[in-house]
Amino acid sequence: MADRLGPGILSGPLDGEWRRGREYREVVAEVGLQVTHLGSRFTGRVVGFDQGAVVLRSPNTGLERLFALHRGAFAVGRETVTLVRPAPARPSEPARTASGSIATGPTRARVARAGRVMVEGIHDAELVEKVWGDDLREEGVVVERLDGIDHLEAVIAEFGPGPDARLGVLVDHLVPGSKESRLAARMAGPDVMVQGTPYVDVWQAIRPAVVGLPAWPDIPPGRPWKEGICEVFGEPVPGRLWQRLLASVRSYADLEPSLVGAVESLIDFVTAPP
Repeated sequence: MADRLGPGILSGPLDGEWRRGREYREVVAEVGLQVTHLGSRFTGRVVGFDQGAVVLRSPNTGLERLFALHRGAFAVGRETVTLVRPAPARPSEPARTASGSIATGPTRARVARAGRVMVEGIHDAELVEKVWGDDLREEGVVVERLDGIDHLEAVIAEFGPGPDARLGVLVDHLVPGSKESRLAARMAGPDVMVQGTPYVDVWQAIRPAVVGLPAWPDIPPGRPWKEGICEVFGEPVPGRLWQRLLASVRSYADLEPSLVGAVESLIDFVTAPP
């Protein structure tokens, strides 16, 4: 092991007296930097800090000495400098999933729960998967398609929800007086939760600025909504346009709060302990 001699720390204050009043460039004392302590002419590489002083190790003998970080007390090459300690490292931010949850790294999907989240169609399922897929796999929650909600009552009856098998349902156009709102009120219960957005289609749950629009355009009544949107984008095939829209979504921040809140409420509902 290298010897460590303490007296080196005492030479700093005496050596620095005659340098008062002068300005010297500050150099960060990174580990590995070779410097010379001017008072003792000891040359070594920075290996760390101890008692508020820099520790230098001689490359020839392995001897380590401590020196106070006084102004103008060191030389790097031929330049007289003031050594300063490196700034404390900032704690790194934990990695996040697209939903904003703390990422736990690659993990095997949990065995599927009895509880389920059901969505109206393929586009809803793809959007939920893109943003919440990591969370759903970690929690063991399966997302299934309804392909419309007209037969929701029969689906719920067949599923047989209970305290150990809760059912969450995500719907579009959940506004007062709508078919969806009436169905939600009739179907909701202790083991069934229906949540949704006010939009006619899940496409609208993507924030318009994300896809280059100031706002989603109004489509005249009587015309299919997606047909009108395809015309705005100049893409006649809805499936191709949807893939463009989906690709623009990177995280929950690209979605409207109503969808984010609805999905997260459903995940919490089906994963809550009985």
